[in-house]
Amino acid sequence: MSSNKTLVPEAKEAMNQFKMEAASEVGVNLKQGYNGDLTSKQAGSVGGQMVKKMIQSYENGLKQ
Repeated sequence: MSSNKTLVPEAKEAMNQFKMEAASEVGVNLKQGYNGDLTSKQAGSVGGQMVKKMIQSYENGLKQ
């Protein structure tokens, strides 16, 4: 079962900022709070961008 809960509560605000940055990069306008009016394509592109950036960050960490 999937959950939208942040595993580290102290990171919630940083994750929200990360999500907003990823949305901006793919041209999706997110607002604070509920964003149920997004299409599946828009939501997927935000999530995909977030995963892409996390993988890139991890790979950069491996280089060092």
